[in-house]
Amino acid sequence: MLTSIDAETEHQRLAKASIAEAGVQSGRARLIAGRALEVLPRLSDAAYDLVFCDANRSENHEYLEASLRLLRPGGLVVFAGALAGGKVADPSARDADTVALRELAKAVRDEPRLMSAALPVGQGLLAACLT
Repeated sequence: MLTSIDAETEHQRLAKASIAEAGVQSGRARLIAGRALEVLPRLSDAAYDLVFCDANRSENHEYLEASLRLLRPGGLVVFAGALAGGKVADPSARDADTVALRELAKAVRDEPRLMSAALPVGQGLLAACLT
């Protein structure tokens, strides 16, 4: 089951069209309109294999905490844009998003239940497996 949460109506419309075009069977995807941090508490514990986060960088810690609750053992949490196109490694980059991404990387590194890797794809991905 694919679950997508998005507050943007246009994003929901595009997701629905993409799912239909891909031939995904009815009942295999659900699109939930709303702010993720308001919807995530209503989802079942330990019921997901993958949580993909691509949202406000200042909320990454809340997404990480929600992901730890939602994921099954062996599940992955993935954060998009985690390397900020190389800015995370540049000590002179001190904008709010870059600082938030550095703090996220530290939190993931320090979480004993996670094994993580940074992937230099696009703006970067931070993937962590719940052990």
